[in-house]
Amino acid sequence: MTLTRKKVEQAEGILVEQDVDMWLTFIRETSAMRDPVLDIIFGAEDLTWLSALIITRHGQRIAIVGRMEAEAVKRQGIFDPVIAYDESIHPALLDVLNSLKPRQIAVNISRDEVHADGLSHGMYELLVNYLKNTPFAGKLMPAENIINALRGRKIPLEIERVRAAVGITAKIFHRAYKFIKPGMTEKQIGAFMHHLAEEQGVETAWPAESCPAVNSGPFSPVGHGGPTDIIVEPGHLLHFDFGVKQEEYCSDIQRMVYILHPGEKEPPPIVQRGFDTVHSAIQAAASVLRPGVTGKAVDDAARRVVTNAGYPEYKYATGHQLGRIAHDGGTLLGPAWERYGETPFKKVEAGQIYTLEPGLAVEGHGYIGLEEDVLVTESGNEYLGKPQERLVLIKG
Repeated sequence: MTLTRKKVEQAEGILVEQDVDMWLTFIRETSAMRDPVLDIIFGAEDLTWLSALIITRHGQRIAIVGRMEAEAVKRQGIFDPVIAYDESIHPALLDVLNSLKPRQIAVNISRDEVHADGLSHGMYELLVNYLKNTPFAGKLMPAENIINALRGRKIPLEIERVRAAVGITAKIFHRAYKFIKPGMTEKQIGAFMHHLAEEQGVETAWPAESCPAVNSGPFSPVGHGGPTDIIVEPGHLLHFDFGVKQEEYCSDIQRMVYILHPGEKEPPPIVQRGFDTVHSAIQAAASVLRPGVTGKAVDDAARRVVTNAGYPEYKYATGHQLGRIAHDGGTLLGPAWERYGETPFKKVEAGQIYTLEPGLAVEGHGYIGLEEDVLVTESGNEYLGKPQERLVLIKG
């Protein structure tokens, strides 16, 4: 059974759990505007005409598509029946609704969650107009909770793929450490890591221009800007943010290197203290991360370690979900800031995979950010790869 079919089966169970009769994904010209949920419930193929993919709590999987695409959809073996139309989807859609008589119709709209907000405003208006003066007017509801559960609760095959991506990433880091020398630029190191990813037959987890992020020393701009011409020098902290995508699933890991001065055997106390603080913050977050807690509670645990040590609080969330993309949506391990909406107040669930990634700056040396990928289990959590326990030291 394909991964897509397994996820559609999972969606049916989620509808039963959430007591929702029908989930409708309403789309068109998906090569131009692709609903994020399509890769999960339909696969990589595109649909051109107005199309409706319907999943119900009773196990029905119905596709209403343009006639020229009906045969391709049938061959997938996911949706049955596949209903073809020529001039308008409207009559076929109403026929299906009248036969199923759903109490609610969940559609892909959300204020807080981009992965659950695939229905454009124009398509929403068109759907509302189709349902006007029918028994289904006013029955549309957000599918946000359905989509968050479907994306977040990883089935074993998805976990295996993320774990494999984490393993490949660790291999690339290990080889990169042997390659790095003072006098190289951030861009040279980034290009070498791209070469290693190509050797492994994987893509970067986000656009290659900024994956990896490589930050050497105190003046390198930390964020999503990508490597620069800054030269690696003794005394620099060298920070990486890197992930790969293999078999459609991603890793997202940050690692730290310190470049020793000639004759230096270990990092200065100020650098070691910064590393130890970030490492402790990750451990604090992991000690709280388990099913039923809010994302904010996990963020609070990590953030306290950093601020109690006298550092400014980092201006981003402690962690996010990981899966088909690096930022996979749903519950966020973040603070109660307006930009995050309600996502920090949602509950952690078993099967979700999160990053843990607090950070801080060490004056005169650079930025320290560690990031580990962690699977939530029924009783707690487990690292999907070996966490970084100490600074990697490279001779100057």
